[in-house]
Amino acid sequence: MAWIYLLIASLFEIAWTFSLKLMSVKKLKAIQWRSFFGQISNWAVLAPFAGYVLFGIGNIVFFSMAMKEIPASTALAVWMGTALIGVKLVELFLFKGTFDVYQFVYMSLILIGIVGLKRNP
Repeated sequence: MAWIYLLIASLFEIAWTFSLKLMSVKKLKAIQWRSFFGQISNWAVLAPFAGYVLFGIGNIVFFSMAMKEIPASTALAVWMGTALIGVKLVELFLFKGTFDVYQFVYMSLILIGIVGLKRNP
């Protein structure tokens, strides 16, 4: 079950990363709170911040649950590796990021390391 918690934590980390990318502190500061509910655009500004908070908390909760059964060094390496690959894939498919052969090679090495860490207790 700990490995599933670690995967969930990685998914929360990926979502947290993109909520951070989409969040604008400048726009958050500019919200007119007295007329907040009157303008739909305020919700679009607040949504990434809400995601930042919720995904960050979910990430911490599931990562800490995973570390109760998985050694910290292994958990950290697998969590960070899967999050890195996930961020790259989301960037590639949703945000039309770039990709080249070298990135494929290096991401494959990360995956090999993750599988190797999963195989050893």
